[in-house]
Amino acid sequence: MRSIRLIIVFIVLAPCAAVSFSQTAPEFKVTSASLLQYLNRTIGWYRQLDAQRQIVTDSEEAMTVNENQRIVDQVALLAFEFARAEAELIEKEEVSAQAGSGDESGLYRYHALRRTLTSLDQQVLANQRELESLEQMLANSTGAQRETLQHRIAEIQSELGLAQVRRESLKSMADFVGGSSADGLGATGIREKIEALARTVPAVLAGTRTGKETAVAGEQTYPAAGVRRSAPAGIWGLTADLFALSARMQTLRGIIEWTDTLSQDSRTLRTPLVSTMRELSKQGDELASRTDTTDPIFLIQEKAMLDALTAQFKRTSASFLPLSKQGILLEVYRKNLANWQSALAARHAAELNTLLIRLGFLLAFLTVVIGGAALWRRAIFRFVRDPRRRYQYLLIRKIVFGCVIAVALIFSFASELGSVATFAGLITAGIAVALQSVILSVVGYFFLIGKYGIRVGDRVQVAGITGEVMDIGLVRFHMLELVSGGEKTASGRVVAVSNSVVFQANQGFFKQIPGTDFVWHEVTLAVPPDVDYGLVEKRLLGVVTDIYSEYREEMEKQYRHMEKTLANAPVGALQPASRLQLTPSGLEISIRYPVDLVHASEIDDRVTRELLSALDREPGLKAVDSGKPPLRLKTEISG
Repeated sequence: MRSIRLIIVFIVLAPCAAVSFSQTAPEFKVTSASLLQYLNRTIGWYRQLDAQRQIVTDSEEAMTVNENQRIVDQVALLAFEFARAEAELIEKEEVSAQAGSGDESGLYRYHALRRTLTSLDQQVLANQRELESLEQMLANSTGAQRETLQHRIAEIQSELGLAQVRRESLKSMADFVGGSSADGLGATGIREKIEALARTVPAVLAGTRTGKETAVAGEQTYPAAGVRRSAPAGIWGLTADLFALSARMQTLRGIIEWTDTLSQDSRTLRTPLVSTMRELSKQGDELASRTDTTDPIFLIQEKAMLDALTAQFKRTSASFLPLSKQGILLEVYRKNLANWQSALAARHAAELNTLLIRLGFLLAFLTVVIGGAALWRRAIFRFVRDPRRRYQYLLIRKIVFGCVIAVALIFSFASELGSVATFAGLITAGIAVALQSVILSVVGYFFLIGKYGIRVGDRVQVAGITGEVMDIGLVRFHMLELVSGGEKTASGRVVAVSNSVVFQANQGFFKQIPGTDFVWHEVTLAVPPDVDYGLVEKRLLGVVTDIYSEYREEMEKQYRHMEKTLANAPVGALQPASRLQLTPSGLEISIRYPVDLVHASEIDDRVTRELLSALDREPGLKAVDSGKPPLRLKTEISG
């Protein structure tokens, strides 16, 4: 009777102890919506690891990402462990609420279906174990015992078949209801929703495996990038790298903010659990510190309270421990990201400092170059009086400083000088092939403006065309065509000649000696053999010499200038000279004389008239009657 009384007291007091504890312990409830929101946020945070992989550039960063991979996997596993623990309590509370209200539709029927399915699973398992045991006994039995066992095995097989069919049918219905979105069916199945979310996270799927599979899945790493390259040397490369570093730092900043948000959510969920755990520990200490007694009633009451406290502590720990571990892992994860961000910030500051220094050096160098160019220009205008020389020096100055600035900019902005040199070589070769004529003309330009080159106003002869230079360009020059005969008479046409003519020997390029303006003309007279050719030569030479004496001073001036210019070359005198030449019809007397280009036509006219007058006055100077004019005049340009 005493034992029956104790059992009755235990049954009565246990619920009271539980109720008493529930009234004193802090209440903590997580709704389905808040739990799913927390899981969705965790999954979104889990997937941001792809953004980290995209910004990895060296092996150290790859090691950080590999470590973060292990952390996010564990954080996801812990989040779903917490969710599953809370889902069980949420389902019980919702089912109890519907059962208490008399509503047996929707979630209530769904959980009844799940309980029936669980019962069938246990029945199938029990039948399978019993069948295995009977089959082992059948192998060692004989006679009537063997026949009995065979009948029993057949019966168990039938029961197992029926249970399996019922289980498959109910399982199909449970899966359908759990995946339905209709109100009152799967929409309220929090556990099924959690498992559906779990299937989207590889780490959670791998965590559901056991043994070696789970270990291998947790040890997966991602390939590390190569060794970090040194900072770019060029301004362009440094600027691009700074923008890339800023983008990577911004990415890490966003991930850190997301991690802080998830940590705050975890802390919010963990705070009531911490209070519950403290209260449970406090009540446990109070129960343990009570005075020992031998009264069976009080012992039964104390045991009931301890059992209720243990069950509550166990349930709370199932939710508290995952969140606590998750908080520690999130702190480690955030520290890894912060260290990574600090390294990028230090690198950004160093490269920014290098960029500013290079820009400062480039600016100082360009300032010096521009100042030197200004001083060079001022020196040219001060010390070079000849306009032609001044133009040449200014052109050389422009080319030199242009090349210096171009080289300075290329070496300042380029990061890979080897690749720049290769690229420049290929481009130069292509340009040289495509523009070889243009390049040859540009090179010829520097020959044309040299010491023995041409300038505006010079008379030149190119490919049999005589003209006066009008302008000299970088690729070609233009000249005004002159009529033949030596006089300065324009034909009305302008001839464009490529500067490359200086490299073409077959073009016949001729020009006046610098500082001279004369040509040689020649007059010829054919006389019979019986004429005193000495007298004829003397008279003709005298006529030409008398006319030459009028502009002798100008010719002597040009002669002295030519001697000065052609110091190392023999220079003949600029004065009339005669010569004799035998021909089939007799003798020819030629008088060669220099004329000023400005007055060439006038001098030739006077020479011709005076010679004809001398022939008329002197009958002894009669020319040979050969059917040709007695006097022949031709022009020879002297170079």
